Amino acid sequence: MQIDLNNKTVLLGVTGSISAYKACEVARLFIKAGANVHVVMTPSAERFVSALTFEALTRNPVLTENSESWSSTLNHIDIGKACDVFVIAPATANTINKLSKGIADNILLQTALAFTKPLLVSPAANTNMMEHHYTVGSLKMLTVNEVKVISPQSKLLACGDEGNGALAEPLEIFYQTTQTLLEDEFWKDRKVVVTGGGTREKIDDVRYLSNFSSGKMANAMTTALYLKGADVCLISTKEHSDIPNEIYTIDVDDTQEMLEYTVDAVRVAKKGKMSKATMNSSDPIHLIQKRPYLFMAAAVSDFTPKFPQVGKMKKTDIGEEWKIDLKQNPDILQSVNKDNLTTIGFKAEMDESKGFENAKNLITNKGVDAVCYNLLKDSSSFGTSNNTITFITSESTVELGQDNKLTLAFKILDESKKIDETR
Repeated sequence: MQIDLNNKTVLLGVTGSISAYKACEVARLFIKAGANVHVVMTPSAERFVSALTFEALTRNPVLTENSESWSSTLNHIDIGKACDVFVIAPATANTINKLSKGIADNILLQTALAFTKPLLVSPAANTNMMEHHYTVGSLKMLTVNEVKVISPQSKLLACGDEGNGALAEPLEIFYQTTQTLLEDEFWKDRKVVVTGGGTREKIDDVRYLSNFSSGKMANAMTTALYLKGADVCLISTKEHSDIPNEIYTIDVDDTQEMLEYTVDAVRVAKKGKMSKATMNSSDPIHLIQKRPYLFMAAAVSDFTPKFPQVGKMKKTDIGEEWKIDLKQNPDILQSVNKDNLTTIGFKAEMDESKGFENAKNLITNKGVDAVCYNLLKDSSSFGTSNNTITFITSESTVELGQDNKLTLAFKILDESKKIDETR
């Protein structure tokens, strides 16, 4: 994970939950991304994790009832002024109910009441406490007041009960908070479809034809789009457990299935939702529908078995040679209706002399707006954490260089954004 949060400052609130120790991992994720992290703790939280632990992690003094100082900025008013976002993780049922009512009877709640920037809460409590009508009502009230609620998990709780109330995974807390920090008005609420992975063409019920595509570039694109605020749908044949949970995913196998879901997802994206956007500082808010995007990062098989078999073909029945008749697959990029759709294709080539031209020809041959070109060395180039991308449009060529795939994904979004900004 290579997310750049340099020049960002995060305020982490920790309350008295058994899962308070997980806040250490939340802090570590932000620090690893380059953010400056400050921590405020309730007295109950200090019963589970010491302030010294967070001071060692963040290299910043921790705000507690006993450490508050009015001779410095370590107080419930000034600490929030220095931070870009405030995330309370874990947030107990007690904290949630008080926060929704504006009660400020401890140092963390006082800090929250004085905070004027984005606020997120990540609940953690026993299932009965979490689902009590007071807590449910309080969470609704917080949402109405533009507080982002990071949904808890349903699992075996520390108390022995099983159900809703476990703290969200630290990485998910990090992702949802980071989205608040990196949100881009251009991408915010924009409908985007991403395809990924290598399609699997069925030979029989246990065998298939495929390729070496790992789906990692599509996962990186999807994550970058989510962090920029896009309403993104990933259609993939590959594992995607490392992307944010809020992303809508569709698992597919073969080309025909990917084609059907992609066409349908693009159709839904074009319907879109009306989103608010301010045309300039003096104009009133207008309702506009943002143009949807398609990033076609999947490695689609050119051919598929003409007669896929039912069950498992036995070696004794096949003989020493197995000749499989193949037929050409439909071309997804050509099949998708590109009216009112910005389309970015991905092209991997191994021919150094003709690869660039082959990639650029996609613009005219398949009607895409841009192509992300990647020159591969051999099959070992697949599945790596890094990539090398050249971003090609009909008017320009931009070398994005070699980098980790998530960093490249952000660069691709910056270039893709220019297409519609100049349209």
